[in-house]
Amino acid sequence: MVRVRFAPSPTGFLHLGSARTALFNWLYARHTGGKFLLRIEDTDQVRSEKRFLAEILEDLKWLGLDWDEEIVYQSNRFDVYRETAEKLIEKGLAYREGTAVIFKVEKSRVIEIDDAVHGKIVFNTDEIKDQVMIKSDGSPTYNFCCVIDDSWLEITHIIRGDDHISNTPKQIIFYEALGQKPPVFAHIPLMMGMDGAKLSKRHGAVSVEEYKKEGFLSEALANYLMLLGWASPDGKEIIPLKEAIEKFDIKNLSGVQARFDTQKFRWINSEYIMKKPIEELLPLYKKSLVEMGVNENGIDELKLKKLLELYRVRGKTVSEISSMTYCFFKDDYPVDEIAFNKYMLDDENKKILAEFSKVLEPINDFLASNIEQVCREFAGVRNLKASKIIHPTRVAISGRTEGAGLFEMMEIFGKEKVIERLLKYSS
Repeated sequence: MVRVRFAPSPTGFLHLGSARTALFNWLYARHTGGKFLLRIEDTDQVRSEKRFLAEILEDLKWLGLDWDEEIVYQSNRFDVYRETAEKLIEKGLAYREGTAVIFKVEKSRVIEIDDAVHGKIVFNTDEIKDQVMIKSDGSPTYNFCCVIDDSWLEITHIIRGDDHISNTPKQIIFYEALGQKPPVFAHIPLMMGMDGAKLSKRHGAVSVEEYKKEGFLSEALANYLMLLGWASPDGKEIIPLKEAIEKFDIKNLSGVQARFDTQKFRWINSEYIMKKPIEELLPLYKKSLVEMGVNENGIDELKLKKLLELYRVRGKTVSEISSMTYCFFKDDYPVDEIAFNKYMLDDENKKILAEFSKVLEPINDFLASNIEQVCREFAGVRNLKASKIIHPTRVAISGRTEGAGLFEMMEIFGKEKVIERLLKYSS
């Protein structure tokens, strides 16, 4: 049975690269009917924090990744690592240097691995110095405790980033010393920014948490991350996790560096927003509005549904939809300066807005179709193009020159609010 693991260190938030590694491991386990295990590498007692651990676990769940068996914490296994080191000393394979324990690396050896992504990779032990197993403070080193735990957990495949390739021969030496068979290794190229440099803060958000806060959907992020190093055999790009499980195989992982393209990610997110049931978008949209300062008690659910139907084809994230629709809930909505100067300072436009507000008053059923009819009739009476009414009206009620259909917007605002805002800019 395939057994894979994801082993984060709780010293920071879940990085996009780490999330992709977790995703590939999870997909391979689910595709093969194997097990996906979680091991927390918290041997750094100073930098490891419970808040980061909680966030990492929450982010994994948010992405749709569950795990099998109990979580393993390396901080609970220090005795195992020290006892194992002592046994290697007894075998003459390691020695003490003060309070540290160091493994003797046999020189002039060639170590070969058949990497599932890169093929044959060759190492020479002349380039590897003796390896510290237990530091002078009593804590284990990464390569040593990693091998002990992977052997104990019976891990069959290790899917991880290319930055671990240099660790692989050191770990193989430990597998041999412990009499264990090494797992299959699959090293995937690191994620890059669009400029070809390693993905970092200067490229924008790099943690799952940041994208969650920006209003991206979990299924969209999972979908995009899996495309950064793997492609569906049928060429599809919108692939929900359930569908990806059926198609995923590590033999299809790419050895070419993937670049994180924010614009493509935003497109994928917009595809999921358009397809997601309104009922599932509602809580995300409501939460986003509240975070922007909208009073939760004053939010009407029917109004939210109407706005989502109008704006989800326009916003690429939930946060964008919230920004576009903020004007429907608050009177302190931002007004585009260029639009204001173009439409709101003109005396003729002020007069048009005042007159338009008067012809709207008699409308009993303030529906988009009725509003449009009155607008067209008013334009005819005044011998105006409809745009001479529509553009300043849109800016007056929303502060923007773009948005959903004006008459649909006016229906949702309601007659009283529309007239109030028209009169505000007509004086």
